[in-house]
Amino acid sequence: MLTVHNLTKKFTSGIWPFTQEKTHTAVNNISFSLKKGEILGFLGPNGAGKTTTIQMLLGTLTPTNGTIYYDYLNFQENPTAALKKIGYASGYEKLPPRLTVAENLDIVGRIYGIPRLQRAQQIEQLLHVFGIHALRDRQTGTLSAGQATRVMLAKAFIGNPDFVLLDEPTASLDPDVAQEVRTFILEQRQQRNIAMLITSHNMDEVTTLCDRVIILKQGSIIANDTPQALALSLCKVRVHLTITDNLNRLIDHMQTSNRRFTAQENHVIVELDEQEIASFLMQLSERAVVYSAISIDKPTLEDYFLTVARHKEIV
Repeated sequence: MLTVHNLTKKFTSGIWPFTQEKTHTAVNNISFSLKKGEILGFLGPNGAGKTTTIQMLLGTLTPTNGTIYYDYLNFQENPTAALKKIGYASGYEKLPPRLTVAENLDIVGRIYGIPRLQRAQQIEQLLHVFGIHALRDRQTGTLSAGQATRVMLAKAFIGNPDFVLLDEPTASLDPDVAQEVRTFILEQRQQRNIAMLITSHNMDEVTTLCDRVIILKQGSIIANDTPQALALSLCKVRVHLTITDNLNRLIDHMQTSNRRFTAQENHVIVELDEQEIASFLMQLSERAVVYSAISIDKPTLEDYFLTVARHKEIV
């Protein structure tokens, strides 16, 4: 559905001969693909190149090098035809404030060339799906952030697209509405086999929605795998212990063995490789450390993302 090959974007600052020109590579020769019906997470720390890539995928920025194909259609050579296949929504985009909700959706439907009767039917359906039918005649400038986000999502799907790009789709939404949006996204994939690319800072959301995740860092792709595989690549687990006796012996053992841990009152969290857990518990028994509760947290996608963002080496 989407193929990106050797995509690069460089920005030049300064005007010669008045100042020395400097070149910054925002996106550095990235390649990836997205199959029909697949949901791809597109993540990275601030400044990683996500926004620049999205702008190139939408045609609002011209790549320095590289090619973009939508369903084998060269985007640079056929932008109008390609854009008819694409839906886009951002939780941060502003809507024309004086137009009503229905007028906003109607204009987008006209851009996609949807006939009048079909357009009206789709608008009514989407207003109900996103719970904003009561707002259809309200000017969008009077909407709350959450209400405006739902209008943006409706705009993304009104053209019956083959590919949808969702930039922070649940930003500013209450948890119950955000869950409804996630359910809608999964239903669209199941019913219409739509391919989607999603950016989000909610790692639980990405894990729930995405079949695969790409991680960008300093303009380059550093990971491309399932959310579960990326999380497990960290190896470390967190063991939570509630200590009832000999807490000092446990802390001494942690310090002398150079293990990473945190302690608050009698609650201790220790980072371990999963295969070390059994031997670690035996060591506690040998030191007469008594605990009343234990739980084990395996790594999550958020742990992986934080490791990348903090410039730590991936195990």
